[in-house]
Amino acid sequence: MLKQRIITATLLATLVVLAVFELPSSYFSLLIAIIVLLGANEWLNLTNVTHLKKRGLFFVSLIGAMLFIHLWTYLLEALAPVMDYLAEKFKFVMEDIRNQSGILEWLALPAVLFWVLTMMVIRNSPEGALKLEFTPFKQALIGWFVLLMSWMFLSRLRAFFGSEMTLYFLVLIWVADIAAFFTGKKWGKTKLSPEISPGKTVEGMYGALGSSVICAGILVLIMQFQEPMIIADFILLSILTVLISIYGDLFFSVVKRRANAKDSGNLLPGHGGILDRIDSLCAAIPLFYAGIYLESVGLFS
Repeated sequence: MLKQRIITATLLATLVVLAVFELPSSYFSLLIAIIVLLGANEWLNLTNVTHLKKRGLFFVSLIGAMLFIHLWTYLLEALAPVMDYLAEKFKFVMEDIRNQSGILEWLALPAVLFWVLTMMVIRNSPEGALKLEFTPFKQALIGWFVLLMSWMFLSRLRAFFGSEMTLYFLVLIWVADIAAFFTGKKWGKTKLSPEISPGKTVEGMYGALGSSVICAGILVLIMQFQEPMIIADFILLSILTVLISIYGDLFFSVVKRRANAKDSGNLLPGHGGILDRIDSLCAAIPLFYAGIYLESVGLFS
């Protein structure tokens, strides 16, 4: 099983790295969309949405939202002449609508708040998290929101901050996952959340957090950051990103336990399903993107 996991992980990592560096932004976004849609199919299976019409509606709404976000700038460009005409005709002054292209960045706020709240609930009451009751509509809405935000912010990270920063984010999560596994296997004694995931340990979590500091330190050296504040911010962001990724993993474990499923699917040999591979990424990307964006606009300078 471990050999199969290593082979699959190596193949997937190679393909992802090639996609990050070789694909144009639009094609990279399309690839992530396909992966997210495969994950959406698993989410519907886990939440017992079997009615064909409801599944279809879920996919249509998810794809529609993706298209709207992807075409947002073009929509503003198309609306600009109309708004200019109306402003002139009815004698009112308004800001150029094209200046609203950055309004989508605000979606990071509810996404980050969702994952922080999820982390607090799981940390403080794991049994309560397992017993939470949601209507089928609310379960679908949660999956829709989580997957949409994951696609959006990973796509925007690649488009606005480049291949290198995107690869760093992915490596940060991958290394943390590996560090947690081997640290927990070697020294793990205290269960992190036995009700939800008996295999995860507090020691494994510390191993993951430690790996985030090492990853951040290596990137600081490579990028030759000089400002102490920028260095401190980046290390802190890396730690928080890994921390929330751990609880993202636990969140999807809650969903699987409620569905009495070991894995989210069986698409990836030795790894289960798509959601089993992107669970940590889904939780981590909104926070990481928000941190990088805020640093880029000089909020912490």
